[in-house]
Amino acid sequence: MPHNPDLDLELVRELAVSPDRIWRAWTEPDLLRQWWCPKPWTVSRAVIEPRPGGRFMTVMVDPDGSEYPNEGCFLAIEPQRRIVFTDALSEGWRPKPEPFMTAEITIEPTETGARYTARVQHRDAADRKKHEEMGFFGGWATAIGQLETLAKDL
Repeated sequence: MPHNPDLDLELVRELAVSPDRIWRAWTEPDLLRQWWCPKPWTVSRAVIEPRPGGRFMTVMVDPDGSEYPNEGCFLAIEPQRRIVFTDALSEGWRPKPEPFMTAEITIEPTETGARYTARVQHRDAADRKKHEEMGFFGGWATAIGQLETLAKDL
């Protein structure tokens, strides 16, 4: 997907872990629950069906115990290389009423691990700005760091 800075947010990190470990952290629900959101937030439940049209659901929990369910589906899956998911659709390509984003995660092998790119597309500049103000850069960067720490121990 070409990057459009007016509509997209993007983070690129060099991780000192192999693509297969990153893949496991992304596709095994018990592992994803450990890194998906910045602590002290947690994930109480995750459903991951890594195939086009498969369900991708997480329930994030804030420090006060309030739950935030996120329902979506996978659009594209290339094992150990690429994951594309959206909240515009639910499992089986069912449209949802208020789409917010589509994300593409790419994992490229390097000599020391992997280049990890997270690009999140929005329908308009207002949604992009809203996501940035929600803490996209700090939150997603923290989660990627948590992913790397977990993946090193796999």
